[in-house]
Amino acid sequence: MAGTGNVCYHYAIELAKLGHEVTVFTSRYPDEEYEYPDIITVKRFKPLFRIGNAPFIPQLLREIKDFDIVHLHYPFFFGGEFIHFIKKLRNIHYVITYHNDVILPGMLNFPLKFYKTMLMKQILKNAEKIIVTSLDYARNSELWKISEIQEKIVGIPNGVDTNVFNPKINGEEIKARHNLENKDIVLFVGALDKAHYFKGVEYLLQSFASIKNKNSVLIIVGDGDLKGYYMKLAERLGLKNRTLFTGRVPSRDLPKYYASADVVVLPSITMGEAFGLVLIEGMATGKPVIATNLPGVRTVVDDRINGYIVEPRNTKDLSERISYLLENEKTRKKFGKRGRKKVEREYSWDIIGKKVEKVYSQIQD
Repeated sequence: MAGTGNVCYHYAIELAKLGHEVTVFTSRYPDEEYEYPDIITVKRFKPLFRIGNAPFIPQLLREIKDFDIVHLHYPFFFGGEFIHFIKKLRNIHYVITYHNDVILPGMLNFPLKFYKTMLMKQILKNAEKIIVTSLDYARNSELWKISEIQEKIVGIPNGVDTNVFNPKINGEEIKARHNLENKDIVLFVGALDKAHYFKGVEYLLQSFASIKNKNSVLIIVGDGDLKGYYMKLAERLGLKNRTLFTGRVPSRDLPKYYASADVVVLPSITMGEAFGLVLIEGMATGKPVIATNLPGVRTVVDDRINGYIVEPRNTKDLSERISYLLENEKTRKKFGKRGRKKVEREYSWDIIGKKVEKVYSQIQD
């Protein structure tokens, strides 16, 4: 499950645990893995069509009624417009979790700019509250340009299941599966499609190519239409035998991949990345993490405390930080323990659920 879906899933579970009646509206996906518990009602609709990852679900117009609060996870192209229209029609209260700015490469930004001006602005202005993963991100994002919504913005980070992701997990099964016993492992987890070009995988590959530790292996977990491009790039860089592209892995295996790693890296390059769930998943598993100096992302990693912050696209710095951690087990363990403590203190889902509930109570008051 991708980042936004993961957050929605856990919001629903935590709010239901707190005694709320929760209904989740979503589209049908053929490879859907997650089953919601019985305490939550889930309605999946077949989209009339899709544009990229965006499903067109007009059924929302019929289904969304008689709710105290509607919670929209955004960007959700088509869905956001329907919720905005339903508010006008039925006077509903809606909250938005604004996951990230949408930044597309090249010419695609021209129609996107029109959409943001004509539609996105209205969707945001009519929300009662707007949840962001951090105020650091909000103040540097497109959100802050809309002065009317600034007072509505609330910072609530994403969370992680600290039972599923924990330092006691054994990663040897993954190493054995891929014949990587006794290898030093660098891990990247993320989508490999055009919509997620901002993950910075090509810069990670370039950085990894200059690492002198030839016993190291880069594992890239994820799938998408750019996977073939990245695989060819790895081959051109001489990394064919030092990179492993796993494709999409089952959710039950993901914690084991983190456990197999020595270092977890998220080399994102634009504000399309607002937080980085993989960072707190890695930290929860007791691993040191490396991230880039982007608003929001830099609030997760404390530089030289539980990991390192490097500048986006700085392949030299990234390579040096990876190399240092691979060669220094003591630092890896120290960073990993500190990261786990931070996750337990700030990012456990039960903590996040109570913060979201507090936002709801402010609206109803």
